[in-house]
Amino acid sequence: MAASSSSSSSESNEANSKWLDAHYDPMANLYTFSSCIALADLHGDGDYKLVVGDLGMAGHTMRLKVYRGTGLASESTLLDLPAAVATFLMDQNEPRTPAVAVASGPFVYVYKNLRPYFKFTLPPLDANPLEQDVWEQAKEDMIDPLTLKEMLEGIRDKAEIPLSVRSLRFLAQDVSEMESFVNLHKGQPIKRQTVITCMSTLKKNMADEDAVSCLVIGTESADILILDPEAFTILAKMTLPSVPAFLDVMGQFDVEYRVTVACRDGNIYILRRESKRSKYCIELSAQPVGLVRVHKSIMVGCSDETLQGYTQKGKKLWTIYLPAPLMTMSLLDQKSRGFQAVMLSLANQEVHMYRDKNLVDIIHTQDVVTSICFGRYGREDNTLIMTTKGGGLIIKILKRTAVFEEKDTSLGPPMAQSIRLSVPKKTRLYVDQTLRERENAVAMHHVFQKDLCRLRLMAARAYVKALESSLAPVTSTLQEPLKMNAVVSRPWDTHRWE
Repeated sequence: MAASSSSSSSESNEANSKWLDAHYDPMANLYTFSSCIALADLHGDGDYKLVVGDLGMAGHTMRLKVYRGTGLASESTLLDLPAAVATFLMDQNEPRTPAVAVASGPFVYVYKNLRPYFKFTLPPLDANPLEQDVWEQAKEDMIDPLTLKEMLEGIRDKAEIPLSVRSLRFLAQDVSEMESFVNLHKGQPIKRQTVITCMSTLKKNMADEDAVSCLVIGTESADILILDPEAFTILAKMTLPSVPAFLDVMGQFDVEYRVTVACRDGNIYILRRESKRSKYCIELSAQPVGLVRVHKSIMVGCSDETLQGYTQKGKKLWTIYLPAPLMTMSLLDQKSRGFQAVMLSLANQEVHMYRDKNLVDIIHTQDVVTSICFGRYGREDNTLIMTTKGGGLIIKILKRTAVFEEKDTSLGPPMAQSIRLSVPKKTRLYVDQTLRERENAVAMHHVFQKDLCRLRLMAARAYVKALESSLAPVTSTLQEPLKMNAVVSRPWDTHRWE
């Protein structure tokens, strides 16, 4: 009986759901984040594939995987952990097949037809001149390894320019290994290389879906770089006060664009065309977990279990308190109906969907979801793809009859509060009473104040009498004081004021 009741309840939940369960593989061994998955028509045949930058197990066996349907179509080995995956059109050549860009370390690996096509390397940063002088002295055998260590530690604590990877590795060596490390590396020039933290795409000169796009890259050195899609040269460079963690880009590079960046300092910065620094700044209540733009609103999920909405200029609109910690978030764009919402994966194995501050749907999953992607997959337009913490793959399809209700299901005043009351029309008695009050306003006020003072005096006398005769309980602690509230409620008496 228990099994039959559970199966019947699951069937009823599925019937009431807006989604069809297309596929679930708990043993897919997919370990990734929302920034490392994308949907694209890789061969120009109308059959969209799922591209995943797989982190592998414990940082090993990193791979670029491509799924078709419910099975793995191909995979390629990655040299380092992927930070982001994006698909974009590089040129106008036919057939219009997009390229796949994988950000990994200081490199962007570009694949065309799933084959290595180009590797872009971030430009090196300027090294610390004091660090260069110290290593030059070590090269000339003017200082010993222990002195080199002391000098590098002093530079690390006071200098504005960080140390290079070589110096940091040297400081982590044991005393017995320092001399061999110096002899091995002292003849090589010092290089300071940054890495990529996030990546997105920006249309070049047209807003069409199949238009050529540029790559937008955020680096560990707190820079935003926009790359040319053909020559992979840096078209624009903007500097931020902190390291970018999440990117959202809109507009066209040749016309007007806006870059919204969530940084590690807990702030959101908004960059515009031909601006070297941020134009607007939003101070968040906690560290950002995700950033999504819905129409003209900026939706930010924070680590304090809140979802916050802002305008494009940084004005706060609302705050929603979530029932569990936020894991990841993504955009749901139903283009056939012009419907957009934000999808939030929570730690309680639920996926919540909000349009503005309205909760429109809840999906219960078998495991905690770590990445979400919505779009066309195969030949189905509205497909939801999720990967779980245990490496599972979940594919759901939105029903064609599904309609997201616009009702407000979030905490707050009820909808009935905004409905206007049906106030009756003014009667002749009401009009006469209003005129009479207007003519005798001073006398009526004096009588009311006199009665109010008499009431206060009677209440005070009764209170003193109760204290003296101990007829009423009296508090003995300051934490629980005794409060008395007097409310005057009496019908209007037309003869009272005459």
